[in-house]
Amino acid sequence: MELPVGWSLVLIVTALWNLLIWPQFFKRIVTDDRARDSAGKPTKFLKVHAVLIGVSLSLGLAVGVLGILTIF
Repeated sequence: MELPVGWSLVLIVTALWNLLIWPQFFKRIVTDDRARDSAGKPTKFLKVHAVLIGVSLSLGLAVGVLGILTIF
């Protein structure tokens, strides 16, 4: 696949952004009072955010790989 270098760099920067930001957000979600109930079990709040973050990290990784493959 051919893609202009500028767009490849946009994909790589987007991937880096996702891979750097979402893990930090997850750390904050895990320590949030709403993440666990009184028995210490994960709440829907934690589960939903874990899924959203997992999907975002997967997409970030895919975009990064695509960016790297198109730059070379």
